[in-house]
This record gives sequence, structure tokens and C-alpha cells, in this order.
Amino acid sequence: MFQLVMLVLLVLGTLGYLMARSRVVAMAAASGAHSHSLPGYHGTFVALWVGLPAFFLALIWLLLQDSVINNLVLASLPERLTEGADAANRSLLISEIRSIAGGQIFGEPDPAIVEAAERLRSWAALAGWAMVASCAALGLLGLALTRRRINPDFRARHGVEHVLDGLMIACAVVAIVTTLGIVVSLLFEAYRFFDRIPLTEFLFGLNWEPQIAIRADQVAGHGAFGAVPVFLGTLVVALIAMTVAIPVGLFSAIYLAEYSGPRFRQAVKPVLEILAGIPTVVYGFFAVLTVAPAMRAFGSAIGLDVAPNSALAAGGVMGIMIIPFISSLSDDALNAVPRSLRDGSYAMGATKAETIKEVLLPAALPGIMGGVLLALSRAIGETMIVVMAAGLIAKMTVNPLDSVTTVTVQIVTLLIGDTEFDNPKTLAAFALGLVLFLVTLCLNVVALRIVQKYREKYD
Repeated sequence: MFQLVMLVLLVLGTLGYLMARSRVVAMAAASGAHSHSLPGYHGTFVALWVGLPAFFLALIWLLLQDSVINNLVLASLPERLTEGADAANRSLLISEIRSIAGGQIFGEPDPAIVEAAERLRSWAALAGWAMVASCAALGLLGLALTRRRINPDFRARHGVEHVLDGLMIACAVVAIVTTLGIVVSLLFEAYRFFDRIPLTEFLFGLNWEPQIAIRADQVAGHGAFGAVPVFLGTLVVALIAMTVAIPVGLFSAIYLAEYSGPRFRQAVKPVLEILAGIPTVVYGFFAVLTVAPAMRAFGSAIGLDVAPNSALAAGGVMGIMIIPFISSLSDDALNAVPRSLRDGSYAMGATKAETIKEVLLPAALPGIMGGVLLALSRAIGETMIVVMAAGLIAKMTVNPLDSVTTVTVQIVTLLIGDTEFDNPKTLAAFALGLVLFLVTLCLNVVALRIVQKYREKYD
């Protein structure tokens, strides 16, 4: 139904735009006066007030619809099904009812559940049509109210700008609130974890074995939550990635900015930046199926024992992935250096290599360091490549030929399957996520400090 709402609002918005535009043109011609704003602004003003309120109503409707219908369906069930049921059992009932309503029937469901599924289908359809009718009515109301304001003296451009300003402020608020929500959720769940596991054990412990008994009938270990091996593995993989990415990215940026011709640059730079658009799962398959076996075979040929999930394979492929971050930002920083600095260096007798080393790189240092730290943040937070190519067992090793695990691998592993967030094993994922968030935040702060410290203004 949401697609139908969007179609209705598109039709009403287009109709309002055309009507307002033709109306102000006709009124200006009849009065012989010039319109304060262009006719397009009048049409845009009407179209915005026709579409935006109804669009936000549809979003709010969709957010509340399922919960309201779920409560109504639960209230209509017989007491024998809901009496004494806690929140988890009610959720299971709703899931079963929705599965039956969607045509997925397993076994012989209770007749009351089948009747509830029929009611859910009918109520969902009714709610969908009610949403379409309400949004259409609100759009028509907006069309009627704004059409009355259309006249040559109306400051439509100011009205459009105010609406767009409000939209941008709303988008900024959504971004801030989302970030705060992420931080609060991480802090809350991490607090629950540290309430059970000492912070010192987590930050300084040398043994990471988060396998503990989740159910009373399950046999498992007692669990150890020393995260130092996990942090060390993340650092090793990230350093390998940066060792690959920094030289290749920086030297390619220098070549494209200072040595290559225009035609070569126009052909090569887009191809280089395509690396940033390749899905990370493709890099993961490349690491698992090509790079890791090749490294293992080469190691066997020269007498080295290379693990199948070596840190070198994961870090090397990750380094290839983040080359465009360094290359593109460094290239832009080098091109932003004023031409007068190059000419002055050449006039003093410096060679091209000396100019690059003594003039261009220091002048472009803020942009280059920003790209490097952005790539480092990307490497630390990468998930799919290390999930597929790195190991699952945390080891205290810095050997790149050995298998290591990373923070993101452990987060994925801990949250796979049907888990309840009431034990240290699953809550440990939030503690790791909080540390990862703080590390990336610190890297961003360092990048800003470097840019502010080394930024120079050239006349």
C-alpha cells in the first residue's frame, strides 16, 4: 500500500504544481504586474505542502500499524491462549499468526490461531486502504489550502526555502538522534556485560573463550572474556592492510597527479576507484578461494607453514579494497596545491622528485593523512572479508602467517543464531562494539587534529 500512497502523492503533487504555476501566470498577466517569485517556485511550494505532510503521515502510520494490529489480534484471542503468557510467548503467538496469514502453515494449527490469522489479514488490508485514504485526504487538504495563497505578491521562493531548510534540519536531527541511539544502546548493553564481567578482565585478560552454558541442560565451558587477543588480531590485520594500501595508494596518487597525461588519468582513475564499489563479500570470496590457497602453496614451496585462514591473506585483500580511499583523497589533496608552489620550486632549480618530496607532500599532508586515517578506520571496522578469510580462535600472536580473529568476527560469531541478551556471551558483542566505536571515534578525532594542525593557507 505504501507504493500506492507514493503514486497518489506523486499525482497530487504534479497536479498541484501545474495548477499553481498556471494560476500565478494567469493572475500576473491579468493584473499586469510581475510576480515576486518565478512560477516554478509557486508550483514547488504547493507540491511540497501536498506531498510532505502526507508522506510523513504514511511513515508514522507504517511505524504504528503493526503494533496496533498485533495488540488487537492478541486481545481477540481466547483467554486459554493468552492467560499467563509473558512477552516472549506473546511474540511467538504473533509470529505464528503472521506465518499462517502469509500462507506458511506447519502442522495442525489451533483453529483459534487460524481465525486470528484471517482477522489479521482483513485488518491489515483495511489499515492499508485507510492509510491511502488518509494520505490522499491530507494531500487534497494541502492542495486546497496552499492554492488559496497563490498570487503574484506571494513570496513563494522564501516559502520553498523555508521548507527545504526545515527538511535539512530534520535530516540533521535524524542523523544525530540515530548516533545517540547507537551510543546509548551500546553503553546500556555494555554496562550489563561489565556488571557481570570485570572491566579489567575484559581489557587486560589474555584468554578469549566466550563459550558458556546458555541453558541449564547445556554443557559448555565457564567462559573467559580477556579481549587482548581479539584486539591484537584486529591490529595485526589492520596493519597488514595499511602496509599494502598506503604505498600503493600514495604512489598511484602521485603518479596520477604529477606524471601521467590527461588521457591516461581519465582512463585509470575511474578504474582504480571501482575497487571501492566492489561488494566486500566478493573480496572475501577472492581471499578464501584465490589468495589464501596461493599463499599456502607458496609457503609450502619455500618451507613455511601458512595457516588456511592467515592474517596475511585477510589483511592483504583488505588492503587492496581500501586503496581507493587513500589514492583518491591523496590525489585530490595534491591537485589542490596551488600551481604557484610548483612553479616556485622549479624556478629555484628543484627537480620534479624534489618538488614532490619537499613542497607537494608537506602542503597536501592534511588531505593525505585524512585519507590514511579514513582507510584505517575502514580496515578496523571491516566485517565480511575477515569473517570469510580470518580465523575464529583468538590467539596471542603477531605472526602474519598464523590464523587470528578480529573484533568484527567475534561480534558476528557471538550474535549468530537464536540468542538471548541476558548472558555474558551475547552481551560481550556489545562490549566489543563499544570498543570498536571508541577506536574509530578516536581515529576521526586524530584526523581532524592533524588537518587543523598542518593546514596551511596559500595566497
